[in-house]
Amino acid sequence: MNLGNNKIRDTFPCWLRNLSNLRILALPFNRFHGNIDCSGMSSNWTALQIIDLASNNLGGILSRNSFLELNAMTVDPVAAHARFDHLHFESISVRPIYYQDTVGLFLKGQNITLEKIPIFFTSIDFSSNNFVGDIPETVGDLKSLYLLNISHNNLRGQIPPALGNLKQLGSLDLSFNKLDGNIPEKLASLTFISFLNLSYNELVGMIPRSTQFDTFAESFIGNKGLCGFLLNITCKNDSAVAPSEPEFEEEKLFSSTEIYVSVILGFVVGIGITVLPLLFSKRWNHLYNKLVDRLILRIFQQQDQDGRTSTSISEASWKKAAGKSRARSSSSSVPPSCNSPIT
Repeated sequence: MNLGNNKIRDTFPCWLRNLSNLRILALPFNRFHGNIDCSGMSSNWTALQIIDLASNNLGGILSRNSFLELNAMTVDPVAAHARFDHLHFESISVRPIYYQDTVGLFLKGQNITLEKIPIFFTSIDFSSNNFVGDIPETVGDLKSLYLLNISHNNLRGQIPPALGNLKQLGSLDLSFNKLDGNIPEKLASLTFISFLNLSYNELVGMIPRSTQFDTFAESFIGNKGLCGFLLNITCKNDSAVAPSEPEFEEEKLFSSTEIYVSVILGFVVGIGITVLPLLFSKRWNHLYNKLVDRLILRIFQQQDQDGRTSTSISEASWKKAAGKSRARSSSSSVPPSCNSPIT
């Protein structure tokens, strides 16, 4: 069932939970709202392997059962890969019909369309909603899960170490939440993962290292408390913790206040040292006036001397120029010599 990119405004359609043969549920880019647990209503999603609820207004807590009910994703990966086929629909009741399923997904940071969906492909996309609370540990039971995207929500708490059990996980996006604590070491053991995004959370401590993790240079930005090789930030210890935001702001405020107070005190002291002796000491007042008079007199003497020098230079230049002019005039009026040849 694909009803994506419409303007459907409604609560989550809980009646869909009764469709036991449903394999694909795609409702992205609509206006569904409310929670998805349907007041504890049991689910019959034994075959569902692709669920996409991205870019709606869904909210509430992701309950433990939100993942436990996805039975098709809990099967042994070896058994799931034993049969290679694509999702399709066949009917021979009236005439032979063959319909091959296609679906659009946000996979590895890109929007793609799967023209042929492998029968073992599984994905969960709850991104760009308003889900709150922790990520339940039960997500670690989805052994055959390939794609998990819960980015752009309001999830808090720590990343569950159980995610390290998802050996088939190829794409994990938990960015733009409020997740805190350390990154579980078990995530570094996910050798099959090719896309990871934990950016813009509140994670702290050292980033685990592994062959896969060392390729995700941009996956950890926006976490002020993280340190390690990938961020080029040296860790003070293995569990370095960044200062909380209130403490950081308070420190910054105190620092600014100290600077302003120091500047004001320096200005007041400087004014006091200069002005007070002039106001209350006749001797200082007399010396100050004498110093100012000398300074003014020196300025006028210098200007007078510069003026005289300029005048002298001008007169000398004028005389020199006049002498040259007379010399040229005399030479032009001298008659030709007797020895000069007559042309």
